[in-house]
Amino acid sequence: MKSIILKEINSFFGSPIGYLVIAVFLISNGLFLWVFEGDYNILNTGYADLTPFFTLAPWIFIFLIPAITMRSFSDEIKQGTLELLLTKPLSIWEIVNGKFLGAGFLIILAIIPTFIYVKVISNLGFPEGNIDMGSTIGSYFGLLFLIAAYSSIGIFTSTLSENQIVAFIISVFLCFFFYYGFEGLASLIPQFSGFISVLGMENHFKSMSRGVIDTRDVIYFLSITVLFLSFTVYQLKSFKA
Repeated sequence: MKSIILKEINSFFGSPIGYLVIAVFLISNGLFLWVFEGDYNILNTGYADLTPFFTLAPWIFIFLIPAITMRSFSDEIKQGTLELLLTKPLSIWEIVNGKFLGAGFLIILAIIPTFIYVKVISNLGFPEGNIDMGSTIGSYFGLLFLIAAYSSIGIFTSTLSENQIVAFIISVFLCFFFYYGFEGLASLIPQFSGFISVLGMENHFKSMSRGVIDTRDVIYFLSITVLFLSFTVYQLKSFKA
């Protein structure tokens, strides 16, 4: 599995993809949080917290993570190297997890520079250091679980077509649906809103953003991640057969 992870990382940074992903994430966040006027501008909120960042990041990742994962298996299918990959002395689960962890590593690298936002906000607070670290840490943990869920969806959709654009579009749709779709359905069916909203990622991400790591939220994200990785394994087994 280590060889798969290293191969994925090398492929990301052996081309402009890895650098472009990190640059797009940091620049887009930086512009919305510090430059553009609007609801996401931290300087205009009057509060020393990173709520705008954690509100914006999931939406950016809805497009960014599918762009990273769309080539994971679709490229292998198109080039005819998937059969060769499946004959390696690795289980299908190890191959899938290698692709998954390789993509996750790149996205985590994109998040690390945002830690400077915490320092800046802390310095801007009155008095200095007046920042809710509990909710900030909880939000970062929530973001990691969200990344895992998005990545597993993207890895799965990359097995559905040899066309990367098709895989990208399906992945964006599924990520959007699982993040916000259930909230939208809940607003349309108010009598079942409590039950429906719990099925969506946004509800659990917001729960973790309050600074309390609830096991129900952790189990939810892990279940989504394992579910789509399992779908990926099942799909690859059909190719192997």
